[in-house]
Amino acid sequence: MKTFKGFARPDGSVGIRNHVLIMAVDECAEGIARAIADKISNAVVVTNYNTCMYGGNEEMINTMTQSGINPNVAGALVLAMGCGSIDPEIVSAPIRATGRPAYSLTCVKQKGTRATIQEGLELAKQLEAYAAGVERVDTPVSELIVGVKCGGSDTSSGIASNPSVGRAVDMMVEDGMTAVAGELIELIGCEDILRERAVSEEVADKIVRLIEEEEKRWHIEGADVETMSIGNSVGGLTTLEEKSLGALHKTGTCAIQDVLQINSSGHLKPTKPGMYLSEVTHLCGGAGMHFAALGAHMVLWTTGGAGFNNAIVPVIRVSGNQHLINEDIDIDATGIMRAEEGIDSVANRIVDKVNAVANGEQTNIEEIGYAYCSLYQKDQRLERLLSIEPIPVVCG
Repeated sequence: MKTFKGFARPDGSVGIRNHVLIMAVDECAEGIARAIADKISNAVVVTNYNTCMYGGNEEMINTMTQSGINPNVAGALVLAMGCGSIDPEIVSAPIRATGRPAYSLTCVKQKGTRATIQEGLELAKQLEAYAAGVERVDTPVSELIVGVKCGGSDTSSGIASNPSVGRAVDMMVEDGMTAVAGELIELIGCEDILRERAVSEEVADKIVRLIEEEEKRWHIEGADVETMSIGNSVGGLTTLEEKSLGALHKTGTCAIQDVLQINSSGHLKPTKPGMYLSEVTHLCGGAGMHFAALGAHMVLWTTGGAGFNNAIVPVIRVSGNQHLINEDIDIDATGIMRAEEGIDSVANRIVDKVNAVANGEQTNIEEIGYAYCSLYQKDQRLERLLSIEPIPVVCG
């Protein structure tokens, strides 16, 4: 049985990183969060820049809470200014319920910024000491959840990086791991192919419905709306169908167990190993947090040459574009484009890298290429205007 050395959590999950999460539930507490995090090793800051209002923003708050429950998080400190309607306990209490230490502070109750930073630093040091005491344990690779996403896509993506990751996904699922692919908007036109891979008619219908709903959100008939980035077009992609078929390759060929919803009623997580689709957004920063909220340990990211990072879940970057590839890229797939290496060979290197990262090896820019932990949610007003009624999340 294949194993990795992971950090055991009280709720039975196992992480590959051991972060202290400092979370500001409103942007007014951002400075406080960063002042504390600057003095704590292995600290990650997440700030809600969207709103300090609770009503109508449940999806975003669910993402914040679930990211605190990610296996890579040892404990959390949740901060608020105190004049908004998001009580930090709404976030910290569910994290604490998993057995992790989680504290909350409100600036106006602490009588000011300096006092909050001082108290917060004392609590954060307790979290730091707790995390330092967590030892790695041998864990079956069946515990691993790997997110799958593309970005900065070009001609090489559909020929080299996406097929290589797709083959790696099949290999990981064969080893008992779980793979979660996001960005349903990138699968428009592939519905019939995906239906055939669904484990049931119910899942097949769900795939089609959620892709159609995502298309409604992002495509405006008659309007001059950018549906592919300029980088995609310059990179040689000419149609959405071409882009979708390339993106489809990164999902592999295994049966699709379910589509994991992310909405105001909750976040649906994998219930058993296998291949899943999800409502993880195609927007890179928001996708990182969505993957974290779904419990992913790391992300496989296919690209032409761009870099994407997340502070909670390590990102393994795969590229086949020899003109843009640089030191940020973890897996060089350019040999496929030159007919010097096969897809299976690159896929084997990807799986080896996944196992190495699970055992503590850092990705190329894990601590250098800082990326904001962006919080994204679907606009509830727009959902009503589009007559989209979210499928309730029912956790088994």
